[in-house]
Amino acid sequence: MFRCQAPQWTLWNEPGQLFIFVRAEGDKIMSNKVVLISGGAGYIGSHTCKVLKNNGYLPVTYDNLIYGHKEAVKWGPFEEGDILDFDRLKGVFDRYNPIAVIHFAAFGYVGESVVDPGKYYTNNVTGTVNLLEVMRSVDCKNIVFSSTCATFGVPETLPLTEASAQQPINPYGWSKLMIEQVLADYDRAYGLKHVALRYFNAAGADPAGETGEDHFPETHLIPLVLEAALGKRKQIVIYGDDYPTPDGTAIRDYVHVMDLADAHVRALAMLEAGGASDQFNLGSETGTSVREIVDIAAAVCGREIPSVYGDRRDGDPPVLVADAAKARELLQWEPRFSDARTIIQTAYDWHTR
Repeated sequence: MFRCQAPQWTLWNEPGQLFIFVRAEGDKIMSNKVVLISGGAGYIGSHTCKVLKNNGYLPVTYDNLIYGHKEAVKWGPFEEGDILDFDRLKGVFDRYNPIAVIHFAAFGYVGESVVDPGKYYTNNVTGTVNLLEVMRSVDCKNIVFSSTCATFGVPETLPLTEASAQQPINPYGWSKLMIEQVLADYDRAYGLKHVALRYFNAAGADPAGETGEDHFPETHLIPLVLEAALGKRKQIVIYGDDYPTPDGTAIRDYVHVMDLADAHVRALAMLEAGGASDQFNLGSETGTSVREIVDIAAAVCGREIPSVYGDRRDGDPPVLVADAAKARELLQWEPRFSDARTIIQTAYDWHTR
C-alpha cells in the first residue's frame, strides 16, 4: 500500500485500485465508493472490510475500540469515535461522504445484557438511532445491519426462516430486534433503505491469515476449544449433555466469517441497485453439536482436547439451524467456507499465528 498526503489531496493506492480524495472546503473527501463501517475494527467488521476492498470499495472504519482492535484496520482509513457521539459521527460523514453504511457497532455479550440491560439498550438501540439521524442529516440512504438469530429466541419450528416468530429471551436479542423495527420505521418515514442480516454462529478466520477472531472476554465456542487445545486454558466446559440430540449436546449452525462478509457486500450491492429493504438469515443450514466441534478440533489440532460436562445454561435451545434459501435466491449468496472442518482449520491457523 502507498499513501501520499499533501495539503490539497490524498492518494490511497493499492494494487489494482486507486482512490484520489480531493480536499476541498472543510477538508471534505470525494469518492463514489466509500462505505462507512461502524465497528469495523471488530471480528466480522474487519473481515468485511477486506472483502469490500477486494470488491472496489473503500471501507472507512469508525470504532471506539472498546472491543475492536486498531491493528485489524488494514483496508482503509480509521476514525476513532462512538456511535453515540452525533458531532463526531457527523464530522466523519462530512469528510468522507460515504454512499452507505454497514453497521456492526454493538455490545454483544448475552450474559452481560441480562445483568446490565441499560448498557445494551443505550449503546445498541440509542446508538443506532443516533447513527440513522446522522445519515438523515447528510442524505445517506442505505444501511446494511448486523442482526442476529438471537432475535428468534427459542424456536418453535426448525429450520428458522425469515418468517419464523421473533421472540428474544435476553436484552441483547431484544436490542437487535428493536433496531430491526427502528429500521423499518425509518424506511417508511424517511425512505432510508436497509438490509438486516440475521446470522447464526459466526466462526473461523480469514484463510489468508490477515485477520481473525480475538475477543476479550472470549465466549465463542471454537476459540475456547482451540485455547484448550493449545494449553491456554485447562479444559473446555460443555454445557449440557442431556439435550434431545444424537449425542446429548446442543446443536448450532456455524457459518464462516468470510461467507458472512461476502453476504454484507452482496446486500450492499442490492441496495445500491435500488433494492427494497429486506431481511435475510445467514447460516450453513447444517447443524453441528458441541461434542462434534470438540472432536473435529481435536482432529485438526492433532491432540486431545480436555473437556468436562456442566449444567445446561438457562435459555439455551437444543437446536438452532438456519434456512438460508432466501439469501441464496435474492443475494446469490453461497457459503464457500462454512463446513465445520474448514471453519476450525482456518481458526486454528489464525490462533497458532
